[in-house]
Amino acid sequence: QVQLVESGGGWVQAGGSLRLSCAASRNIISDNYVMGWYRQAPGEPREMVANIWRGGATNYASSVKGRFTISRDNDKNTMYLQMNSLKPEDTGVYFCNAYLGGSAKNYWGQGTQVTVSS
Repeated sequence: QVQLVESGGGWVQAGGSLRLSCAASRNIISDNYVMGWYRQAPGEPREMVANIWRGGATNYASSVKGRFTISRDNDKNTMYLQMNSLKPEDTGVYFCNAYLGGSAKNYWGQGTQVTVSS
């Protein structure tokens, strides 16, 4: 079983920055898990924000490309999401995810609230 704990959410004005962290209970950051950040706004489905693969490849939603950066620290078993130039539409609960491709191993954190005011 893997536990993921997010932190770093909060309130910020439009144009500001936040950095989210996702701490894993064991060293899965450097394993074959695809790590990712997802978000969910009220009344909306959960959507992918960014993914990072073991080899370092990344993928971003078009709405955040150029503003957000996903990264990981293998030594600290931690993944990050640096969010710059935040917009009100970035508001939502942000979830950390770890998925082992080809398996049923798909883990979620409890989520952290991000609120961007205009």
